[in-house]
Amino acid sequence: MIPDLKEIGSPWKVLPQGIHIATMEEIAIFFATTDHRKNLYSGFERAVVSLSNSGCKTVFLDGSFVTAKPTPGDYDVCWDTTGVDRNLLDPVFYDFTNNRKEQKNKYYGEFFPNNFLADGVQFFNDFFQIDKYTGKAKGIIKINL
Repeated sequence: MIPDLKEIGSPWKVLPQGIHIATMEEIAIFFATTDHRKNLYSGFERAVVSLSNSGCKTVFLDGSFVTAKPTPGDYDVCWDTTGVDRNLLDPVFYDFTNNRKEQKNKYYGEFFPNNFLADGVQFFNDFFQIDKYTGKAKGIIKINL
């Protein structure tokens, strides 16, 4: 279930601290509320299908899409590599060139394997739970595929 967004000193409200389990339907209802957000969600949905088809069982959703930002730039995903068949995986999920330009072009968001370090210290799953404006803890969404 997706909790109400809260103020923590960022420019807009964010998810409260923690990992919040949600379904794709709940994400669509809660966050895909404008044409722009629906477009971002459509890319996310296609990416999730692609990841699932390669054996991915879990993704974590973050980025301005899961905030109260009126016009989010994109979304960020950390995906669990456990059980993923690299032969079935869309190669774009490992294409980090040009600031992940091809990922953004194809799916409108950015994707990071959960076993990669985001900042040389923290894995993406942990890194996503820190607000970049305040340094305070914030939430992310977990989707079981």
